[in-house]
Formats: sequence, C-alpha cells, structure tokens
Amino acid sequence: MSSTGVFAAISYMASAVLLVMFNKAALSSYRFPSANVITLLQMLSSCLILYVMRYFKIISFKNDRSKSEHNNNLFTLVSTKRLFQTIPLAFTYLFYMLVTMESVRNINVPMYTTLRRTTIFFTMIMEYFLSGQRHSVLIIFSVGVIILGAIIAGIRDLSFDGYGYGLVFTANICTATYLALIARIGKKSSGLNIFGLMWCNGIICIPFLLLWTSVKGELEAMLSFPHLYSVGFQVVICLSCMLAFMINYSVFLNTTLNSALTHSICGNLKDLFTITLGWLIFAGLPFDWVNVMGQALGFTGSIFYAFFKYKGM
Repeated sequence: MSSTGVFAAISYMASAVLLVMFNKAALSSYRFPSANVITLLQMLSSCLILYVMRYFKIISFKNDRSKSEHNNNLFTLVSTKRLFQTIPLAFTYLFYMLVTMESVRNINVPMYTTLRRTTIFFTMIMEYFLSGQRHSVLIIFSVGVIILGAIIAGIRDLSFDGYGYGLVFTANICTATYLALIARIGKKSSGLNIFGLMWCNGIICIPFLLLWTSVKGELEAMLSFPHLYSVGFQVVICLSCMLAFMINYSVFLNTTLNSALTHSICGNLKDLFTITLGWLIFAGLPFDWVNVMGQALGFTGSIFYAFFKYKGM
C-alpha cells in the first residue's frame, strides 16, 4: 500500500467514526424525524462544494483535462454519456445512503457497527461476480476471523430488532455492490476522476431523493421540527454534511487506490473507536465481556488481513 493509500484509509476511518456520531446525535439525541432529509442536505452540500471548487479550477472532473474542462455551465460539466455510465453507481449509492441512515436510527451504535462487519463477506462475493477478483486462503481466513468476532460480539444482544437487523444487512449488500462498482467504473469505463464520480452521484440522486422526501412528508416534518433553529442542532447538521463530503471522497479514494475489500477492512478497524464512543455517548448496550471479546477477535482479524496484504500472501 502506497503512502497515498495509507492516507486514504486513515481519512476514511476518521471521517466515518465522526459521521456516525453526528448522524446518531441528530436522529436520536435531537430526535430529528426526517433521516432522508439529512441525506438530501448532505448531497446538496457535496454538489455545492464540488461546483465551487470546479468553478475556481481547484479540481477537475475528468482524468484528462480537455478543453471542455473550462466550461462552467452547471448542466454540461459532465457529458450525458458519462452520466448514463454512472447511473448504476449512483442508484446503488442512493439506496445505500437511505438504508444506512434508517438503520442508524433503529439500532444502537455498538450493535450497528458489529452487524456492519459482515459487509466484508458480501464485498468478497461482489468483487468476484463484478470483476472476477479472487483472494488467497490466508485472506479468506482473516475475513472469517472478523465475521466470527462479529457473531460473538452480537450473540448476547438482548435488544434484538428484526426490522433493524434486516436494514443493516440490506445496507451491507448495498455497500458491497457500491464499492465493487466504484472499483470497476471508477478505474475503467467512465473517464471521470473521483470528483467527477461524486458529482454524477449527486446530480442523478438529488431529484429522486427530493421527490422521495416530499412524498413521505419529511420536508414538511422538517419545517415543523422544534429544534430546527437551535444552534446546537444546526451545528450537528453542518458538521454531518461536511463529514459526508469527506467520507464520500475518501471512500472513492480508498477503493480506487487500494481495493473494495481493503476498504471494508478499514471499516472494521475504525469500529473500535465507533463502538467505544457509542457506549460512552449514546449508551443503548450494556457493557459485556463477551461483546468485548468478539470485538477484540474482529480487530485481530483485521490485523491479520493487513499483515497478509502487506506481505502479498
């Protein structure tokens, strides 16, 4: 792994931990009723940041800087052909965001991160079917250790929620598909760099998400939310939007520089911090040595993976 790859992995882990905390604060501590509105605000903020950076020529949307890169028309920054090429990626991202946000609302942070560890298994499957990627026995062994740790960590959970657990596993499948598509579309067919792919995600997803939140009445519910003008709530939302941009960028960077599976392993390494903060800040899960042992085993599996990957095994 190159130094840039290490930076991408660390950036993802740091922003992911903080984003879960701020989303959980908005949805649980402030009891904000419109989870999808947060996703909509995050996408709008991301597109605004990208457009401003592109307008002042800080970034480019393409791998090759052509003459069209100097065009600042909002609707022609990316060609229609390239937009169509990224539609599968964009819709997978939209579904992933919606399901993930809903699962965060319904499950306590420690159990959420525990169940999310099974994403690794789905990622390996998606990598095989979408790009033919195969992994060594040692890599599969380390992934097995991680999943075993997740099972042990969750085996004593007394707050079983079939609906919430179903949401998390659906989010895992969406995440695995999304990461595999990033590796395939981002590296090969679109001609767009990370910022271009992020822009396409936003441009395609925002109209559908706006329609969805309107139909569900979430926009109306937001306007009547009692803490809407609370400085504390507004700070939480603003930081959530900024972190969503950072994590979206780091997801693309980490997946394209390293691999979809490596990205999933990074998600497990950062879980130790997420779980600790979740216990301290939000509670919802009593301290349990069995759970701690499971988390430790999963963390050990992540270390095994990093070592085997470093040695090229």
